[in-house]
Amino acid sequence: MYTGIVQGTARVLSLHKETGHQRVVLVQSSPLFDNIDIGASVSVNGTCLTVTAYSSDSATFDISNRTAEITTLEHLRVNDRVNIERSHRAGEENGGHALYGHIESTAQVVSWQPLGETVSAVLRLEPATSAYVFEKGFIGLHGCSLTVDRLDEERHTVTVNLIPQTLALTNLSGLQVGDRVNVEIDQTTRTLVDTLQRTLARQRGRPRAIRSS
Repeated sequence: MYTGIVQGTARVLSLHKETGHQRVVLVQSSPLFDNIDIGASVSVNGTCLTVTAYSSDSATFDISNRTAEITTLEHLRVNDRVNIERSHRAGEENGGHALYGHIESTAQVVSWQPLGETVSAVLRLEPATSAYVFEKGFIGLHGCSLTVDRLDEERHTVTVNLIPQTLALTNLSGLQVGDRVNVEIDQTTRTLVDTLQRTLARQRGRPRAIRSS
């Protein structure tokens, strides 16, 4: 599990296409991979990936074709910066929200408005994803836990505010209009919405009882 509090960024050192997957090597710019082990789970741009090899300053991950299809990882290039969060340790402070690295879809940046040292960003969600998003709820964008400031249900857009600390520690500072980011929704909200929809669908399909006179 992750908290959505990105700890820093790593740089793509190399990419290798393999049958059924792509192998990526990330080099750390700060001690993100210290004490890492093979098999450890790491959030890379919000996507839960498994460490397959490591050295003193780098870690290697395999990206399956399916994962690449539904995330922005398919478009990684050498020297790109990616957000990194190590898995949460029990007993440590959770300053964000519960994220699992299970990407729902991607969103496109449609507005990027600097406001002093902060940024107000508007992103367009996939219609199916927007059903699970609510004002003042949270959303994971490239692994960053952010509060939904405004939601436009007709346009399927969300507005989030990026504070200086988020811009300094993550790769969100490099986003431009037209770019896409990975989206993770709150799994509790998904469970509630899906359960209600299935219950209502069953009730609508249930034949009415015939009353005897």
